Amino acid sequence: MATSSSASPGAHGGQATRRDFLFVATAGLGAVAAGAVVWPLIDNLNPSADVLALSSIEEDLSKIAEGQSITVKWRGKPVFIRHRTEKEIKEAEEVPMSELRDPQTDDQRVKEGHKQWLVMVGVCTHLGCIPLGEQGDYDGWFCPCHGSHYDSAGRIRKGPAPLNLAIPDYQFLSDTKIKIG
Repeated sequence: MATSSSASPGAHGGQATRRDFLFVATAGLGAVAAGAVVWPLIDNLNPSADVLALSSIEEDLSKIAEGQSITVKWRGKPVFIRHRTEKEIKEAEEVPMSELRDPQTDDQRVKEGHKQWLVMVGVCTHLGCIPLGEQGDYDGWFCPCHGSHYDSAGRIRKGPAPLNLAIPDYQFLSDTKIKIG
């Protein structure tokens, strides 16, 4: 009596065969090769580093009343510009450095002669969320994603974020106009 096995390909009792492995390995390598070819073409569409380095914006501060903030976009990131009140400045200056995770004085975070203006990149230093202004335990910014609290100088005070909100390169062109970048 002759025995015949007419099993279909890949149906070997539920076990993978060498052919199945070769199909999966070939498909995986094909996907990696396609990505290696397409990625440089897509990446070529981004602005070059020298263009980004030269990009800058100018902002008129005269329209921001004391106690208000605005958010502008610079290099694809939000930048918070806050016209701080005397109370906020005083609170920021009175914080002992021993209480800060990333110690920076208030004077290190603002330009000399312009303490009322705080300019920061509005990206949480934990995982890159956008913090909410005038919220949190320290009257500053609060990141709702993971609960980081920043004070009125943008310094990390509580939560998982390791660093203060970043200060971009900026300069005052006049008392009411700044250039970021």
